[in-house]
Amino acid sequence: MIQRKRGKSRRGWLGVLGLLFIAVIAVVSIVKIMEGTNVAVLNPQGAVAAAQKDLLLFTLVLSAIVVVPVFIMIGVFAWRYREGNPKGKYTPDDDSNKWIESVWWGIPILIIGILSVVTWVTTHQLDPYKPLVHDEKPIKVQVIAMQWKWLFLYPEYDVASLNVLKMPVGIPVDFEITGDGPMSAMWIPNLGTQTYAMNGMTARLSLIADEPGVYRGSNSNISGEGYAKMHFNAETVPNRQAFEEWASDVRNDNAHDHMDSSVYEKLSRPSAGDKPQYYHLHDDSLYATVMNKYMHHGDEMTGREGNHDH
Repeated sequence: MIQRKRGKSRRGWLGVLGLLFIAVIAVVSIVKIMEGTNVAVLNPQGAVAAAQKDLLLFTLVLSAIVVVPVFIMIGVFAWRYREGNPKGKYTPDDDSNKWIESVWWGIPILIIGILSVVTWVTTHQLDPYKPLVHDEKPIKVQVIAMQWKWLFLYPEYDVASLNVLKMPVGIPVDFEITGDGPMSAMWIPNLGTQTYAMNGMTARLSLIADEPGVYRGSNSNISGEGYAKMHFNAETVPNRQAFEEWASDVRNDNAHDHMDSSVYEKLSRPSAGDKPQYYHLHDDSLYATVMNKYMHHGDEMTGREGNHDH
C-alpha cells in the first residue's frame, strides 16, 4: 500500500514537472520567435499609436490579475484534491462562505469597473473625428479606397499618389476617407487607428508620425480577390518644408501623369499590386465627385460637394 502511494506521488510530481518544462519551452520559443521581429502595434511611432499601446498593455496586465491566479489554482486544486491525497479535505459547506464569495466576485467586478472607466475615457480621447491638438497646422489628405489600391489626394498641394502616402514628421495629418468599391479599412499599425472606407460616406482620422521611417499600411477588411495585395507605404519626410518641396517636385516633373476625372476612371478599374505612382492633381473636386457617385442612387457623377460623414 505504501509503495502504491509513493508510486502515485511520483507520477504526480512527474506530471507537474512535465507541465513546467512545457511552459518553459513555450516561453523560450516565443521569445526566440519574437526576437528581432517588429510587431507594429507594439512599436508605436506616433502619439495615437502610443496611447493605444498603453491601453492594450494596461488591459493585459489588469486581465492577468484574474487569469494568472485562475490557471495556477487549476493546477493546485487538481494536485491537492487528487485521488489518494489524505490532506485534501472535503468541505462542501464553504460554498456559502461570504468572505470567499466576496473575493471571487468582488475582484473581477472591481477589475471590470476599472477597465470600463479607463476604456471609456481613452476611447473618447482617441476619437478619430477629434483633431489632434498641435501648434502646427495639419495637412489635409483625402483617401479613396478602390479595388484593390489606395489613392491619396493632397488638394492643398495639387498632387496625388497611388499606393504610397507622404507625410511630414511632427505635423498632424487630417484624413478624409471614402470608398469606390467594396468596403475597406485603412490601418497603419505603427501610427494607430483602423478606419473604414465606405462608398458615399466620409470617415475622418487624425494621425501624426513622431519618428522618420517607412510604415506599412494595409486594408484590414476582407474586400475580395485582391485584398491581400491592397497595401501601401506611409513614407515620412523630416518636416513641412521637405514635404512642400516633395509636392513641388511632383507638380513640376513632367514624368508624372496628370490626375483628372478621365485618368481616375481608368485607374478605378479593378487591379491589384499596382506600383506606387505620383500625379499632378488637376481636379480639386475629385474626392467630392467620387462621393457623389454613390450619393445619388446611381446617377452620373455630378461633381457637387458631398458631406455625408459616418
